[in-house]
Amino acid sequence: MKNNYFISFFTRNLLHAFVFIGMLISLSACGIYSFRDAVIPDNIKTVKIGFIENKARYVNPQLAPLLTDKLLQKIISQTKLTRTNSDDAHYQIFATITNYDPTQTVGVSDQQATTNRLTVTVHVVLKKTLDNKEQEFDVSRNFDFSANLTLNQAEGQLMEDIVRNITDDIFNQIFSNW
Repeated sequence: MKNNYFISFFTRNLLHAFVFIGMLISLSACGIYSFRDAVIPDNIKTVKIGFIENKARYVNPQLAPLLTDKLLQKIISQTKLTRTNSDDAHYQIFATITNYDPTQTVGVSDQQATTNRLTVTVHVVLKKTLDNKEQEFDVSRNFDFSANLTLNQAEGQLMEDIVRNITDDIFNQIFSNW
């Protein structure tokens, strides 16, 4: 009796697995492919990622190269696009850090700020050469840190979060259709 139950359970789950695989294969032939939440039309094969410029009032010299590298890594690892330096790339991505601004903000106690905030904004231009279209957008994030820290100390603690969050926001704006 236990043996028949095991065989029935196994064949039923095997059947479900085949149906699921079949659905995945049929969806992949639809003209748009999705890979790790990235939605890219079939005809888009190449991407050119320009070096992210830093034109903010205060320039952190580490931020632009770190953002450029992280964005490149994310696009290459999470899409099927091939990187190129050609001006004929199907997608061309250019970005500029336009704001990197520390302010005193949250939780005033005894006339002193207890938390400071670093606001980072990046302006992105996406050129879609096959459609002859251009899309522009800004991504902006706030990063809070203790008022007891200097900006240099806070940057050391926040840099990984800044780079990850800004990169994710740029990637999602371009590839997730939201």
